Amino acid sequence: MGYPLVILLCVGLLHQHAWAVVMDKLAGDKICGDAECSYVLSMATALDDFIAPDCRFINIRKGQMVYVYSKLVPEEGAGVFWSGSVYSERYVDQMGIVGYFPATVVKETNKFTEDTVKIPTTAMDFYCV
Repeated sequence: MGYPLVILLCVGLLHQHAWAVVMDKLAGDKICGDAECSYVLSMATALDDFIAPDCRFINIRKGQMVYVYSKLVPEEGAGVFWSGSVYSERYVDQMGIVGYFPATVVKETNKFTEDTVKIPTTAMDFYCV
């Protein structure tokens, strides 16, 4: 009689961790280097620390290099956010995690493309696990 309860508990715990949440959109459109936003637009250097307020964002430490993949087109009254991932030998655990950050906390150092496309954002752009 205890086994079914244990199995249900385990399934419930696994299911709880499999939840994903679609968060509010930060913008309706974004600028990318290609239609899939897979090309890096630019490299930037963090001017200051940024602590992610929720799962849509990434933490950035002053001095880190940031790969910029997209730039959200701000709506009236909204902040300017970019999407990217950090690069730092000191914080290897953060590398490869893509998220948003305020454009004001970085300075672009190298632009890799001037050819950009403007595409609509989707719910998947603001998906949190």
